[in-house]
Amino acid sequence: MAKDFLLEIGTEELPAKFAPGVLQQLEDKARKQLLELRLDFSELKIYTTPRRMAVQVTDLAEKQTDLSAEVKGPALKAAHDAEGNPTKAAQGFARGQGVETKDLFVQDLNGVPYVYARKFEAGKPAAELLAQFCLDLINGLHFPKPMRWADLDFRFARPIRWIVALYGAEVIPFEFVGLTSGRVTRGQRTLGHDLELKEPAHYVEDLRQIYVMVDPEERKKVIWEQIQKLAQGVAGTVDEDAGLLEEVMHIVEYPTALMGEVADKYMHLPEAVITTPMKDHQRYFPVRGKDGKLLPYFITVRNGGTHALDKVQAGNEKVLKARLEDAAFYYREDQKQPLADLVGKLEKIVYHDKLGTVRQRVERIRQLAHAITEQLGLGEEKKLWIDRTALLAKADLVTMMVYDFPELQGIMGAEYAALNGEPQEVATGILEHYQPRFAGDVLPQSITGQVVSIADKLDAIVGSFGIGLQPTGSQDPYALRRQAQGVVGILLDAGWDISLEKLFATSYESFNQQGVKLEPLAEILPALHDFFLQRLRYVLQEQGLRYDTIDAVLANAGDSMTRTAKKASVLTEKRETPEFIPYTQAFIRCLNLSKKVETQALNSKDLVDPTEITLSEAITLRKERFDNLVMMGEYDQAYHVASELVPFIEKLFEAVMIMVEDEKLKQARLALLSECVEILGCLGDLSVLA
Repeated sequence: MAKDFLLEIGTEELPAKFAPGVLQQLEDKARKQLLELRLDFSELKIYTTPRRMAVQVTDLAEKQTDLSAEVKGPALKAAHDAEGNPTKAAQGFARGQGVETKDLFVQDLNGVPYVYARKFEAGKPAAELLAQFCLDLINGLHFPKPMRWADLDFRFARPIRWIVALYGAEVIPFEFVGLTSGRVTRGQRTLGHDLELKEPAHYVEDLRQIYVMVDPEERKKVIWEQIQKLAQGVAGTVDEDAGLLEEVMHIVEYPTALMGEVADKYMHLPEAVITTPMKDHQRYFPVRGKDGKLLPYFITVRNGGTHALDKVQAGNEKVLKARLEDAAFYYREDQKQPLADLVGKLEKIVYHDKLGTVRQRVERIRQLAHAITEQLGLGEEKKLWIDRTALLAKADLVTMMVYDFPELQGIMGAEYAALNGEPQEVATGILEHYQPRFAGDVLPQSITGQVVSIADKLDAIVGSFGIGLQPTGSQDPYALRRQAQGVVGILLDAGWDISLEKLFATSYESFNQQGVKLEPLAEILPALHDFFLQRLRYVLQEQGLRYDTIDAVLANAGDSMTRTAKKASVLTEKRETPEFIPYTQAFIRCLNLSKKVETQALNSKDLVDPTEITLSEAITLRKERFDNLVMMGEYDQAYHVASELVPFIEKLFEAVMIMVEDEKLKQARLALLSECVEILGCLGDLSVLA
């Protein structure tokens, strides 16, 4: 009969950020190992708390399924000599499969005879296999920062303190890191006690008796329900914050939510100044009124029950008060000096020892921002806003508030700029220029935020590439991929047709003017170009575009992200139409032949056949309109103009042979086909389409 199985690994408190990875690893590895062991089961569940990780398997088979298989060996001609005796190849194959050579049999595969062995392996009892299963599972787990303890060489997330391994009512005995597996688990650190588990089936209920809610999803549900109930008690609400809720869920075993109060004298502070210490430092949930404004309350979650809850509340209020008292002091002191007066102090902050100070970086960002405004053709007022934003964007780095709360950079700059009387466009730009801060973050929406954000990110990328700090594999310590992704996202969102190559050159020159030595621009330009195309590839993939559509548009992409994305959109639409097939066929035929042309210059006087003369005239008639459409990025209309040439191209191929002996005529025809390729390829290299 099948029995339930349980493996529980008890540890010191695990960091909350490890938990999602642990859940996924245990799920994947346990399923894979049971499959390899040929042990059937009906259900597998993974549980974690700060002090344990567990695998519970329902209806795990008592023995492996028997293995019966036909294994292919060497070809018959290699398995037997001229006399029909087994060769060493056959003998070795038989030995490897645990059978006699006389038991080998012959079977055809694709018309070729091979020798086969019929292999049978009786299944072993599960009880004999589970100890090694547990050891392999524990040893197979990986963590971001594993640690050693005592005199052990073994590394794990945190020291292991106990191990439970049960199959039905029986213990699966094994030793690991000086511990012997058993049936005793431990309860919540202050409320619980040790408990002997009888069998795996009642694991969740048994742990609840010792104040451990072992199912993380149940903890999350309970925490959120408690938070909502407390907020409703003061006519408030709590915004959904999946990240904060998940983190709290993974730092408690037995959650009890409680509400604390914020002193009224701190409620005048900017909202971010209040919520940042709450959420980022203390893992508190801010409470809002029905109008969305902050109420003088917070909710936190205790790892324990309701005993002495008033003292826990008072302790949390005291901690938050200290943080807010500091913040209030910083807020008052920072306002004594205008933001513009702080820019000079950025000279004391080193951005990178090879790239100068933050003050130098500000000037480079201003130059880049100006170059972007020139490409966009913005008016003088917007240019002034953008330059002022670029000048003040980093000034809050030397404020007391940002020094103590780095998470508020940009946020406080915008706040102080508004208090200093700066235009709203400047304050908004300062706030937005860091966006997007992470994957999935919002993009800047103001013209000042968009331009300065691009300039800020391009300066970081060009500088890093110039000193050899390009991302490699999974290593990207300066988050350059995220920043490039942000640039691409902003360009596509704004629809700006900007030449990145010109901006690379501007950025490089700004480093030169400051005496910052970078590798030659010609050496890093190809890497920069490819780096941004790969970021564009990711964006297009996220939009659901086919891989070969993306390959086609990137094959001959320019340096405008927006134009390339437009091509991908048009190509996605056009390839679903019936006329696209002859269009693509014409392109590919022209492409394959035109590769042999020696000169791209077409002399139409060398053409002799009416079909090729007509095609040349058709191109000439449409060329100016086609070029204008491409220049304006109207790829849909450009495609329609190009498609008008397809019938002329088809008639040409029906009427003449391209590769004639007359060299002059051949080259003229090949040059004509080259012009066709240039026009038909307005959406990309169609030859790579599947």
